[in-house]
Amino acid sequence: MLNKLGHPDMADKKYIPNPERKPRFSGSKSSSKPKIHQKSERLHAHKSQPPLDRTQAEPQPSEEQESDRTDDLIYGRHPVLSALAQEHSINKIWITPQLRYDPRFHTLLIEAKANGTVIDEVDYRRLDQMTGKSNHQGVVAQVAPYKYWELDDLITQARSAVEKPVLLASDGIMDPHNLGAIVRTAEAIGAQGLVIPQRRAVGITSTVMKVAAGALASFPVARVVNLSRALEQLKEAGFWIYGAAAEAGDSLSSVQFTEATVLVVGSEGEGLNLLTQRCCDQLVSIPLQGKTPSLNVSVATGMILYEIYRQRSQQQLHLKIKTADNIEKIKTREYKEI
Repeated sequence: MLNKLGHPDMADKKYIPNPERKPRFSGSKSSSKPKIHQKSERLHAHKSQPPLDRTQAEPQPSEEQESDRTDDLIYGRHPVLSALAQEHSINKIWITPQLRYDPRFHTLLIEAKANGTVIDEVDYRRLDQMTGKSNHQGVVAQVAPYKYWELDDLITQARSAVEKPVLLASDGIMDPHNLGAIVRTAEAIGAQGLVIPQRRAVGITSTVMKVAAGALASFPVARVVNLSRALEQLKEAGFWIYGAAAEAGDSLSSVQFTEATVLVVGSEGEGLNLLTQRCCDQLVSIPLQGKTPSLNVSVATGMILYEIYRQRSQQQLHLKIKTADNIEKIKTREYKEI
């Protein structure tokens, strides 16, 4: 039946409550008449409450609440000192009173507080709760999320830094300790940056920052949606792509790293996947003489990087010797002409 506006008349329909819809307010429906308590009942209820202790300390967060922060926490004196010294964005620092006034921390903490970092003095028990009784050494910091580079910016930065830059790319590394060790080694030996995939791989977490020991302050990392496309883009930018493969490829000692280089390393268990291998210009393996079938990915990365830069050093040395010889020949020729 239609009403005057031409819509169905709701009066003809019965209201059927939705059993899945929850009431807006919990509890039973109150009666229209307010419940009146006797004076004695109100006094008894008031007396049953414990007196408010105004000197009582503010309740500490539970372990569950603190565990929500663990993904962005770094701890230990050296990692926190490195983050402070390099002006890494830190939201909050929990520190013991003894360590707060340590000469190594005191000035840096004053500067951090001036920049908006919250400093909270706590005891060891609180820090144990926050870190799961890890070796925090009396200080924990909550760092801001890492700001990844765009791949284009990383390529530009690498090209402007050196004539033949070296970049790393990781294919599915899941262990933050391995990724942190790779970052630390690569930055120390002179590489220009790292490319990591967005999916099925660890990102730059607090654990990676801790293991990297401050290297991320001067070592850019780009995170890409598709690693294969990123490698193709690096090829177009003039890089030669080398893939580290344990059971395939040319021996490391026979490979000449003469151009701008990208070294791609695979995951801990499976190595490089087939699609990534197809994107590489050349596969490289480390010859092993012992009975151990493989190496840790961070160790293998360090060995290959060392070989790359050993060759670069020799090339530079030969270039210097050749240049010196040419200068000497020119001087000798000029002397004879005189």
